[in-house]
Amino acid sequence: MGHIPLIDELAAIAALGVLVTLVFSRLRLPAVAGLLFAGALAGPAGFGLVTSIDAIDVLAEVGVVFLLFTIGLEFSLTRLQSIFKQVAFSGLLQVSLTTSAVALAAVALGEPPGRSVFFGFVFALSSTAIVLRALTERRELDAPHGRFIVGTLIFQDLCVVPMVLIVPLLGDGDSMGGAATGMLIALAKAAAVIVLTIVVARQVVPRVLAWVDRARSREIFLLAVLSLCLGTAWLTSLAGLSLALGAFLGGMAIADTDFGHRAMGDVMPLRDTFMSIFFLSLGMLFDLRVVMEQPLLVLGLTAAFVVGKGVLATFTALVMRFPARVAWLAGVGLAQFSEFGFVLAQLGQQTGVVDAKGLSPVLSAGIVSMFLTPLLVRAAPHVRAGEKLLAPLGKLLGARSIDEVALNVGEKPAGHVVLVGFGLSGQLIARSLQACGVKYVALELNAETVRTSREKGATVWYGDATSEEALAHANLVKAKALVLVMNDPAAVQRVVATATRVAPHVPVLLRARYLAEKPGLLQLGAHDVVAEEVEGGLEMLSRVLRWLETPRNVIDKQLREAREATQTSERKVTVPRKTLGEMRALADLKLENVLIEAGAPGAGKSAVQLELRSQTGALVIAVQRGAALLEQPDPHAPWEVGDVVFLAGTSEAIRKATEMLVKSAVALGDRDQRDAEGK
Repeated sequence: MGHIPLIDELAAIAALGVLVTLVFSRLRLPAVAGLLFAGALAGPAGFGLVTSIDAIDVLAEVGVVFLLFTIGLEFSLTRLQSIFKQVAFSGLLQVSLTTSAVALAAVALGEPPGRSVFFGFVFALSSTAIVLRALTERRELDAPHGRFIVGTLIFQDLCVVPMVLIVPLLGDGDSMGGAATGMLIALAKAAAVIVLTIVVARQVVPRVLAWVDRARSREIFLLAVLSLCLGTAWLTSLAGLSLALGAFLGGMAIADTDFGHRAMGDVMPLRDTFMSIFFLSLGMLFDLRVVMEQPLLVLGLTAAFVVGKGVLATFTALVMRFPARVAWLAGVGLAQFSEFGFVLAQLGQQTGVVDAKGLSPVLSAGIVSMFLTPLLVRAAPHVRAGEKLLAPLGKLLGARSIDEVALNVGEKPAGHVVLVGFGLSGQLIARSLQACGVKYVALELNAETVRTSREKGATVWYGDATSEEALAHANLVKAKALVLVMNDPAAVQRVVATATRVAPHVPVLLRARYLAEKPGLLQLGAHDVVAEEVEGGLEMLSRVLRWLETPRNVIDKQLREAREATQTSERKVTVPRKTLGEMRALADLKLENVLIEAGAPGAGKSAVQLELRSQTGALVIAVQRGAALLEQPDPHAPWEVGDVVFLAGTSEAIRKATEMLVKSAVALGDRDQRDAEGK
């Protein structure tokens, strides 16, 4: 077989990508940054290992199609309806502010209106892949700034769809009226395609996938999913719309079926492979010659991504009434170029909105911003200057702590518990404190949680516990304890450090996610730390051993040894109990209750007199006499009329015991026999 074009180049860039990402992993840098750097080295401006740039771009575009398809799989119509309200305002504000600011700046610099709006779109989007990976690695997805960033990214991903429709209409910047007409036509086409997709998703796709699933072949199912992905992309392109829009709609069509999760699992390896090629190809666009020829322009555009865009995102968070620290971290997290910006850039070039010369500096600056993002996200929590500068603006915009509520000096609580975090754990603790007659004040940064909880009567305020101001208004110095159940590890450390400085006599009890965090928190001044991974692991250990029918004393020993090796607990060891039917060794045993009637053979007799155990094999485990339950009945005590005797044993033993105790022995015995036969 002869030489296959492109294989050698793919092999070269794949090997280089592996080598560079391994080096980056040793430096504790993300893989995406390694892929970008490897692409820059392999590209025309680097070592020139790749000459078939167009072919690589085709593979990269396939990666983008798969990315949009998987995003569609995650955003079913049902989920979009449930999350749209919570992300719409913040996302709309961030995208609108960034697009408008960049477009106005571009117009001021002499760019035509259409191209200016295009640059606004490119700047408005942030990198979902890079930012989500950075937040996941730092365990900050559930932190207040993490929730804000994720919500904004979701809205940005949704904005890609109308942006892809609008970009081809921006080429004629001097004829905005014609562009508006074309935009309406494109939106009408898109609406028709979306309606058709919804109909197909509800009526056709589930039946087709169910039919394919009957083949019991993973290969055929994967091929069917790929057909839907690529087929919808192709059909939308025939309608004059983008491949990306079609892939997104194809994913949504499958997401509302019973096969959405399976399709996601099958497509993810392909998506990751092509997305790696995508980031390599994106790195190849970095042109060092452009940087050398126009250093000030590239530097200015990089600053626009990192500083300007970050400032606008920070302002958005402050408008949403997040405190200065959360707004600062959110701004840093959203300040970079997006992989979808590359999609828009390609589309802009293809439709004549912008040429390669005008786009190269933007792409080079954008790639630098993507490379810097993981480093900036890691450093931001340790930089206090940013949030200090934002604090006055935050108060001006209303992003204040609990000083805005009616807690004057005469109303400050005392002898209470200060509870930081009002998620599920915080609500459970608050409910128990209230039941025990202990007062509490809770601080929470999720405004919606604060609103709904206060409507239910909870004493919870919107406040940032990392600030001395919030802890002072919660009157920490007069509190019995400070309890932290937060989802932001960095913020937990700052709260502990602040609390031990403000009120060193108040014990601090907190929850950490990992046991490795415990020594550092204790050193900061925490009095007790509960590691989630330990408690979750011990609970799983007890349940697994119980399902394996391990003797209780052995389970207790294993739990005791595990606790001694990790962390102690004041809580009594509990093990989930199983019913007789759930224990395989006792699966043949049955429980039955028998009423002692007047004149029955068992009336006035005892179990010992009747030799019930030896004659039948059944065991009397309890007797109900009136309203009282005798859990340990005296085997020598005679049964009274009206007693209900509870028996345990095999079906045959129960039948014999019933015959011995009651008049209707035949009927009851027949019923038990039927139960045994139906078992």
